[in-house]
Amino acid sequence: MFTKFELQQGVHLYIRKTNQFKTITMSFKWTSTLEEKQAAHRAVLSNVMQDSNAMYPKQSDLRKAMDELYGSVFYMDAGKRGSAHIVSLNMECVNDEYLSTTGLFDDVLEMVHAVIFKPNLSNGQFDESIVNREKRSVIERIKSVYDDKTRYAQKRMLEIMRPNHPASISSSGTEQHVSQITSASLVEAYDKMINEDVIDIYVVGDVDEQALVEKIKNMFSFTAREDVRKPFEVTIEEKEPQKVFEKQDMKQGKLQVGYHTPVLFHHDDYPKMQVTNGVLGGFAHSKLFMNVREKESMAYTINSIYGAYYGILYVMAGIDANLEEKAVTMIEEQLAALKKGDVTSLELEQTVALLSNSIRSAFDSARGQIEVYDQYKQVDEHFTADKLIQKWQAVTVQDIQDMASNIQLELIYLLSGREA
Repeated sequence: MFTKFELQQGVHLYIRKTNQFKTITMSFKWTSTLEEKQAAHRAVLSNVMQDSNAMYPKQSDLRKAMDELYGSVFYMDAGKRGSAHIVSLNMECVNDEYLSTTGLFDDVLEMVHAVIFKPNLSNGQFDESIVNREKRSVIERIKSVYDDKTRYAQKRMLEIMRPNHPASISSSGTEQHVSQITSASLVEAYDKMINEDVIDIYVVGDVDEQALVEKIKNMFSFTAREDVRKPFEVTIEEKEPQKVFEKQDMKQGKLQVGYHTPVLFHHDDYPKMQVTNGVLGGFAHSKLFMNVREKESMAYTINSIYGAYYGILYVMAGIDANLEEKAVTMIEEQLAALKKGDVTSLELEQTVALLSNSIRSAFDSARGQIEVYDQYKQVDEHFTADKLIQKWQAVTVQDIQDMASNIQLELIYLLSGREA
């Protein structure tokens, strides 16, 4: 799917030559170990680098330059995957072949080079007003979780199930860590990211591979660094399931039922667990949706999510708080049905079809191709969507039964309104 080129130790370029798009899409990804304090710095840093640089010292200058480059798109973000924190720089421009002029892609590369290697520094420090503004932006993003009660309930569930653990650490760090960031500490974080992070560079478009390899090798002179990435290992301590109820000023109850499973992303049975989760609560035809919501009207919304990097599967439901016991009982009944092999051929076929459609639709965009491949290359550098779809299609009812038997209840969490 992508052709891999090693530019330096720990720095790789992945090119997908295709005429599927009239654009060229690039993504630079810096990967480091997920840790709260550094996550806060890197989240703010991605905002600051996106704001301006030495070539375009004002945000308006950079925006104007993007407009003049035929509306090229540029943005940065920060996220996490397993025990890794990832800062991404993304750029998309029209392929020169479709323009009356040439050199657009070279101009875009120059801009990307400036963003990476020419930060907006004065006397060796980032502009304090920009840093403070972007700190406020990240803090607002962190605080916004509290206002979205579904996201907040999910956050609390993960904090209770996996305290001080990558599963519960935010990719933006904490408010406290963000507030403590200084211009000087942000420069340190920048230097560490540029010089020590593992770097993956992706390009999708109708390009000359060898010419592009030489161009990027010459323009982006990253030094060699150790590739310390490895599969995230999870140790689960078996214990009695616990119940945690919390209250806030709200109307609808937010129920989170957390389970654990030994089947993680790198496990051979990962595709089987994806299908199992799909049958349980991943789609509108699933057992949870059809039985708990549609048949019994027990929940306003309900679905299940498989956090494969952490060995967590959890059910999210919006319910009347006084129906918690009945709702949990019904949720457990749907999982019990899977453990008994109570799965129809239609449920299985629909799940595989929808999983297949979701990955095919992701491949309709260059960005989707990059994101999917960046994830799955950890398992297979020759990954294709068809390979994964074939694994889903091979899943049997017995496989689902086996996977369901590995799903164990760990936490029942309910966030509900205060008593009148």
